[in-house]
Amino acid sequence: MLRTLLTIMALAVGMPAASQSPFPVDIGGPYALLDQHGQTRTEADPDGKAQLVFFGYANCLNICSAALPLMAQVVDELAADGIDVTPVMITVAPDQDTVETMGEPLAEIHTDFVGLTGDEDALQGAYDAFKVEVEPLFEDPEYGWIYSHGSFVHLLDADGELLTLLPPILDVSQATKIARGYLNPQG
Repeated sequence: MLRTLLTIMALAVGMPAASQSPFPVDIGGPYALLDQHGQTRTEADPDGKAQLVFFGYANCLNICSAALPLMAQVVDELAADGIDVTPVMITVAPDQDTVETMGEPLAEIHTDFVGLTGDEDALQGAYDAFKVEVEPLFEDPEYGWIYSHGSFVHLLDADGELLTLLPPILDVSQATKIARGYLNPQG
């Protein structure tokens, strides 16, 4: 498992897009979830944009507080280059992230953030497709349940196909450079 993780990280960070073959691990697939406006969204972006997808929750105090702002900054950096990308968070805490509650905290991070939730089966389908394990750890009296969950940011094309994984430990410059290589290989 560790060797696979290290291989994925090396591929995500070290290889230019032009020389890459399809992603070497079968990650990704179809899902249908509800956004913060109550509209059904699938893995394909309805506006034809690439996507940065993260599995987390809007009020997470740990890895999400690093990954979500990173995604927002990468989206802005790419937009400055004329590359449109949608930031998407798929909740791992549907009891906390509902259609009614997740929009506001995500909009504080970036106005284009899309939050997705759904029933247990729909969410489990997305978790399984993206190989994300979710486990409740403990209940914080102030913030509710604290979850263990995946930490990679998934770069998807407009059709929802995985291009690469971005570890949230990258700085904005590194993450943007990698994403740009996949979305604009000539530049």
